[in-house]
Amino acid sequence: MKTIAVIGAGTMGNGIAHTFAQSGFIVKLIDVSEKSLDKGMATIAANLDRMLAKGTITQEDVAKTITNIITYTDIKDGVVGADLVVEAATENVELKLNIFKQLNEACSHNTILATNTSSISITQIGSVVTHPERVIGMHFMNPVPIMKLVEIIRGYNTSDEVTKIIMDLSEKLGKVPVEVNDYPGFVANRILMPMLNEAIETLYNKVAGVYEIDTVMKLGMGHPMGPLQLADFIGLDVCLAILNVMYEGFKNPKYAPCPLLVNMVRAGKLGVKSGEGFYDYSESKKAEKISKQFI
Repeated sequence: MKTIAVIGAGTMGNGIAHTFAQSGFIVKLIDVSEKSLDKGMATIAANLDRMLAKGTITQEDVAKTITNIITYTDIKDGVVGADLVVEAATENVELKLNIFKQLNEACSHNTILATNTSSISITQIGSVVTHPERVIGMHFMNPVPIMKLVEIIRGYNTSDEVTKIIMDLSEKLGKVPVEVNDYPGFVANRILMPMLNEAIETLYNKVAGVYEIDTVMKLGMGHPMGPLQLADFIGLDVCLAILNVMYEGFKNPKYAPCPLLVNMVRAGKLGVKSGEGFYDYSESKKAEKISKQFI
């Protein structure tokens, strides 16, 4: 494989593009919004600068990574010549099905089609594609350039050959691929999301406050980040979408989203991305933290 197309220039998409480009692949980053592409490229540049400052890469590595990425606003143009397409759009089943219908028309039948979905059925996504044996899940973890794990999810029709190709490719990226089967939430989110939801329920039931809940889990359980802070980092809308997929898939009340989570998403309090979730990430708070460093 030499050329990779990545659909979606958001947090996951630009991270995936960065990772492939830094590993020497030609990357076609696709998004319908020119503004999103510019923002995604700016994020990649900023992350590379951080890595350069830490001494983990060289200035030459930075230049090569940026040069390896070409941006497109049209899927048909962007996927031409791609050996692999990785879809990293919003966690919405109808959106993903629509994208894969377009890929089915625009791509060669030899092109492997992967999705970065964190919960949606690979088998369902593959059902809208000719030769569904080439459809597979590549669930990267955020932040993609740093996190080692990639969940490789086999749909019902995914071939052994495609699975091996993607497992080997993940290793070439310096990742640790883990093969799992196609059930709602797969492994990572089937275990993680109920924990986050239970932390939100604990807050909702007034057992303890945000700081107290996160402190118990960090100091008592050795978690690097508290569950409420982690939910903010993932995006509360994403957490809600994943829980809804699992609730619908299993019909089990243990996956039902907490009413507090539902209301926060309705109110637009989505975590880091919106500036407020369980914690305040607004510019005024950032300024307040900086000023306290000098007092």
